[in-house]
Amino acid sequence: MQFFSRLYAMIKKEYKQIVRDKSSFVIGIAIPMMLILIIGYGMSLDVKNVPVAVVMEDSSPVVRDMFSFMNGSEYFEPHYVNSMQQGIQMMNDREVDAIVCAPVDFTSTLTKGNSHVQIILWGVDAATARISKSYIEMGLLSWQQANIYKYPFLFDRKGIVSVDARQWFNEANTSTWFFIPGLIVLIMTLVGVFLTTMVMAREWERGTLESLFITPIKPIEILLSKWIPYFSVSLIGFALCMLSARYLFEVPIRGSLSMIIVSSFLYLMTTLGLGLTVSSVIKEQFLSCQISLLLSLLPTIMLSGLIFDLKSTPLIVDIIGHLLPATYYMELLKTLFLVGNNWSMIIKNCSILIVSGAIFFGLSYIVTKKRLE
Repeated sequence: MQFFSRLYAMIKKEYKQIVRDKSSFVIGIAIPMMLILIIGYGMSLDVKNVPVAVVMEDSSPVVRDMFSFMNGSEYFEPHYVNSMQQGIQMMNDREVDAIVCAPVDFTSTLTKGNSHVQIILWGVDAATARISKSYIEMGLLSWQQANIYKYPFLFDRKGIVSVDARQWFNEANTSTWFFIPGLIVLIMTLVGVFLTTMVMAREWERGTLESLFITPIKPIEILLSKWIPYFSVSLIGFALCMLSARYLFEVPIRGSLSMIIVSSFLYLMTTLGLGLTVSSVIKEQFLSCQISLLLSLLPTIMLSGLIFDLKSTPLIVDIIGHLLPATYYMELLKTLFLVGNNWSMIIKNCSILIVSGAIFFGLSYIVTKKRLE
């Protein structure tokens, strides 16, 4: 009973400290809302309104009809010109990202089966160039398929292959659905690690923990009194992120909401434990925050699959990425939001998060025990 009475008194003290110190609410609630709104609305891999110089050296009705797919499209911003020199000048002036040219003899060579369209891309931004190229090629292909009987030489004489492509799990075809689950992982990492790192290191700096040395309070009670209040603050930030994801960005939740909550609980155990460990080893608040940044936030951004798929990275990067708990939490959220309940993956990743949480909480207990002794 003494254990629980002491723990209750410590938790009560910590909640009063949270109310007095507004920085905890800023980190736990205000910053998550700012991040999910700014990054959610401002960060996108979607390429839209691509400025294209449409060079119609042949201005026949056939050419106009061929390029009509750009008119009124949210993916293109066509600028019609009559010469390649004009198009090149517009690209050099950075007015356009692509040039599409129909040569003078396009219509006359169309029925002979050897007509061609030239596409020139601004290759400095290779990713945008590739996506713009695919947009233009798909538009031209659609026009060809629509005119199969009118211009049979557009296709091989042996026949054509019709491709029916479908995109699963992201039918809206928007990178927002891809980014928002990863953004929740990033925010939970930031909140969990930095809350406990700042608080614990600040108390070491101020010497308030030293006053506990003469009391019968045990290390485990100190850790739980820090962990429980800031866990609850982190949950408020998580709840706001979930509400924003569902109702602001309209990201579907196709899996179990309870498993999203459970996996988030497990990941917060890991991040809070990491913050407690770092702040107990390094007593200076500024240095603790810098090391926490290097150990948690940067790896989460670069090595967890937030921005790019780890399968496309070198083997050593893939291995390092799968040593991070954030990678497994990232996979869990993206699957539970967009795909559904893949129970074999859910059980595996949750088990890894349980182990990682136990390891970091155990390390924080060992380090704190040594410090107190």
